[in-house]
Amino acid sequence: MTITTPSPYGQSQAETKPKLSQLCEHCHSRKAQIKRPKNLQKICKECFYEVFETEIHNTITNANLFHPGEKVAVGASGGKDSTVLAYIMKLLNERYNYGLEIVLLSIDEGIIGYRDDSLATVKRNQVQYDLPLEIVSYRDLYDWTMDEIVACAGIRNSCTYCGVFRRQALDRGAMKLGISHVVTGHNADDMAETVLMNLLRGDVARLEKSTAIMTESKGSPVKRSKPFKYSYQKEIVLYAHYKKLDYFSTECSYAPEAFRGTARELMKNLEAIRPSCILDIIHSGENLVLKPKKQRTQFRKNAKAGSKVPTEMEVRSDGSVSLTSAGFVDGNTCEKCGYLSSNKICKACMLLEGLEANRAKLRLEGDQSFVGAAKLTRTLENLSF
Repeated sequence: MTITTPSPYGQSQAETKPKLSQLCEHCHSRKAQIKRPKNLQKICKECFYEVFETEIHNTITNANLFHPGEKVAVGASGGKDSTVLAYIMKLLNERYNYGLEIVLLSIDEGIIGYRDDSLATVKRNQVQYDLPLEIVSYRDLYDWTMDEIVACAGIRNSCTYCGVFRRQALDRGAMKLGISHVVTGHNADDMAETVLMNLLRGDVARLEKSTAIMTESKGSPVKRSKPFKYSYQKEIVLYAHYKKLDYFSTECSYAPEAFRGTARELMKNLEAIRPSCILDIIHSGENLVLKPKKQRTQFRKNAKAGSKVPTEMEVRSDGSVSLTSAGFVDGNTCEKCGYLSSNKICKACMLLEGLEANRAKLRLEGDQSFVGAAKLTRTLENLSF
């Protein structure tokens, strides 16, 4: 339909209304501005906000993630996911009266030029959203920074160390604040990538929990949940862009060496052909059923009584064997640090032992503070004539 209006220059000026095919498929009244990556639906900005926020609210309520009066820590890194998560959690908490007390919890891994800048963004978010902030550092917890770890262990192992230490740091930070629930910004893309990674590595033992929206253990006071489980990364970026949220967009300088990048590239190629593949992979992971783990019962001698005590031997997917005494239950703790562990020594402590051994070697090789004959020998070696 065309409406003709008089022009100030004596000529007619045509004003054309949007065609029906250009209208928002949700409200049918405004012009569509966004094509949703999830289902290719054409909608306007206002409807996109409503649909995006409502889907996250439905995910929260369907999974019963929270209860009134609960104190929740939002894992804040300054990136798009955690920034949108903090904004959405505050918004939905006020809109639907969840009754939550929200705190921002950040981990300082000690990566110069990356984490220090992203933490500056988190501090701005603290002011913008009027939420308390707690920062826990690797230096305080482990006496190491990620830059030092990479210098010692190499860049290819950086994500292994960081992942183990970061998970433990989040729990320790939450316990420090007296919080038993940590919310993270893991989105649908992250969940699908995790499923693919476990399949590509043959690590089927991890598939059971790779798509869980909430993870908790009997022996740990801290549980974690992922309200963005079904939210596409592209839609999170669109939401942050149109809402003009303040976030840090630079990728970690050590991330390109991670194996996750291989799974991400594969999934993006699949998404270009079939946009629903991300959710399809998640649903496939949810419905995978694994056969019972192999367990064999052996006997070990009791040193005191001289009798034989049954021991369970679990064969892991990587071929390693875990020996545990009969009666082992979920919630075993590390003998060194007291953190939750399925073995006597947790993974973090094992990694730290290796790092300390290497650091001692590096210090010895570069140390100039010798005494006695060793000091004299080193001094003579450095003399030049």
